[in-house]
Amino acid sequence: MDHLRYSGLPFETQRAAFLDVVSKDVLLHDALARARRLALPDWLVVSGVLYNSVWNHLTGKPSGYGIKDVDLFYFDDSDLSYEAEDAVIRRAAKHFQGLPLPVEVRNQARVHLWYPQKFGRPCPRYTSSSESVRFFASKTHAVGLRYDADGQLELVAPFGLDDVFSFRITPNRVMDNRRTHEVKGARAKANWPEITVVPW
Repeated sequence: MDHLRYSGLPFETQRAAFLDVVSKDVLLHDALARARRLALPDWLVVSGVLYNSVWNHLTGKPSGYGIKDVDLFYFDDSDLSYEAEDAVIRRAAKHFQGLPLPVEVRNQARVHLWYPQKFGRPCPRYTSSSESVRFFASKTHAVGLRYDADGQLELVAPFGLDDVFSFRITPNRVMDNRRTHEVKGARAKANWPEITVVPW
């Protein structure tokens, strides 16, 4: 099996292949359909569950292999309290019951409030779920997916998809996220030995 068959191809070809793979993945299809019904403002399923599903497909691994959770972002700056986000998290926990993976729900309008305490450095105040994806530690991880108003899958991929299809984890040095890049890179390589981790 040629796992690199989409590497280096034009973005539109890679985009079509990406959407084809993720739309046929049963686990991901269910997660996206449920996220759509939950209807959070500016919602976006991001990161691992997406690119890991593509890697599983291209290396012949089962759906869900190596995937820790489903990351679901939303953006709501009408109430930045912990309590408001916690209420959404608890509502989502009920909504996603029965899905084989846990769902991590985070309001991207609040990240700048808790990030400095958790990571010891500041974080920009994001203006949308899509904007926050640009600040992931690795460019490879910067992918998001949602349904648009017409029910079509909308892809957010600020750095393109070539890193995903090239099995290459490339650092995103926009913030000092070296440790996250290295830890996630090592974990990915343990599950998909085909991966190359580009040093920070």
